Amino acid sequence: MELRVLRYFLAVAREENISRAAEALHTAQPSLSRQLKELEEELGKTLFLRGRRKITLTEEGMYLRKRAEEIIDLVDRTTRELTLSADTLAGDVYIGAGETEGMQLVARVAGTLAHDYPDIHLHIVSGDRTDIVEQLDKGLIDFAVLVGRPDTQKKYEHLCLPQRDTWSVLLRRDHPLAQKSAVRPEDLYQEPLLLSRQIEDGSPFLTWLGKSLSQLNVVSTHNLIYNASLMVAEGLGVAVTLEGLINTTGDSRLCYRPLSPSLEVELFLMWKRYQTLSPAGAKFLELMRQETAEQG
Repeated sequence: MELRVLRYFLAVAREENISRAAEALHTAQPSLSRQLKELEEELGKTLFLRGRRKITLTEEGMYLRKRAEEIIDLVDRTTRELTLSADTLAGDVYIGAGETEGMQLVARVAGTLAHDYPDIHLHIVSGDRTDIVEQLDKGLIDFAVLVGRPDTQKKYEHLCLPQRDTWSVLLRRDHPLAQKSAVRPEDLYQEPLLLSRQIEDGSPFLTWLGKSLSQLNVVSTHNLIYNASLMVAEGLGVAVTLEGLINTTGDSRLCYRPLSPSLEVELFLMWKRYQTLSPAGAKFLELMRQETAEQG
């Protein structure tokens, strides 16, 4: 399977039309059709459903599209890094992160890089822990800012960040629990809960709560707290989340209440063990170590 053919495949998947894809690629339509047919024969799979005016992907085609985009992106990034001048510290650094206060340190380092090394560009990829770890494993990002250590510690190097995230409850100001100074485990036993999809039996929050998922009234799960906050505002329930991620100041209908006893989690910068960092990535890590040491 050649990279050139993968690029052709992606062009057709994007344009949903052989003629438009051929025009975008500056190639002849018969040649493009032949190469796509040969790709299907090589894989032994039907990748396209060919209609009169539109081409759509089969299930196998959608799978290949996802993988092809990852492959092409990694190849293009590697090519850019290798062709950079040795005299200039430049390049792209990809950082994956969930919603966490730990990004404040990354933002501070980003400011230093922008001032001292303007040819280094940071790219932030947002998602929850599951998404970010998957992209780190595939080499699609260079670093990940994670809440808590990943289970497979032997695969990664890590830098413990000085910040800590604190678990809290996000609720409406007119909710009865808003009258409390803190929320205890028994306060949540009967409440409709909106939980992160990452919360599972054995997680720190459920250990604090002393309950299993099956014993709770979970009305919704989410991977980004902003979307969940909209449902909290509509009265669907209360969200268990990290404090400070939603702005509850001013005329907001929402507020946070801390857990009692309090529950804090460590934050880590992670990267793959034995990974060869680009010069730009190595400079980012150097500055992160310096900032961490100064704040520690």
